[in-house]
Amino acid sequence: MKKIVLALLTVMLLLPSCAEKETILVINTSMGDMKIKLYNETPKHRDNFVKLVKEGFYEDLLFHRVIPQFMIQGGDPDSKGAAAGARLGTGGPGYKVDAEILPGLFHKRGALSAARQGGPGNPEKKSSGSQFYVVTGKKYADAELTQMASRMKRPLTEEQKAVYMSEGGTPFLDGDYTVFGEVIEGIEIAEKIALVAKDRSDRPNEDVKFSVAYPK
Repeated sequence: MKKIVLALLTVMLLLPSCAEKETILVINTSMGDMKIKLYNETPKHRDNFVKLVKEGFYEDLLFHRVIPQFMIQGGDPDSKGAAAGARLGTGGPGYKVDAEILPGLFHKRGALSAARQGGPGNPEKKSSGSQFYVVTGKKYADAELTQMASRMKRPLTEEQKAVYMSEGGTPFLDGDYTVFGEVIEGIEIAEKIALVAKDRSDRPNEDVKFSVAYPK
């Protein structure tokens, strides 16, 4: 009996150490900082993002595409030192990441998601190896969400509808792009960046630089 009790106690003591720790990073931008959390439910995207951060890949890149009430996008290595007016958005590390599109992870305000090539050339919805976007989005009325779900032929859960009505987001992206994290502090920085003056390709007129690192 004593051996059984000791064995159970040992298991209970080991359980917390076996749990996966949360990965917390900071996106340092020229307009302020955002603290992000990467989801353990999307390990391929989490591990790839961490790898790139450790390699210094995300140092002094630009948010090259910004759209109010939608999102801000960055991670193109060609944006580092890019000339004013240069078209950006096609660069990457030379590989893609398998999609990890999960029903419980959706495009709420603050969602961190992987950009990808659209259209028939990417039927598996594989993600860019480095480009990502932070959702700013907007709030939706119940009727709007019902109509949107009907057009997409993809029902929204009650949780999704509640979040999109109270917090906002971009529900029309659900099911098509991998959500692999979220902003836990500083989403107002993303919203401020989304409002900067920009050109016809949605690139800010004045560069908005960023780097990603572990919190100090």
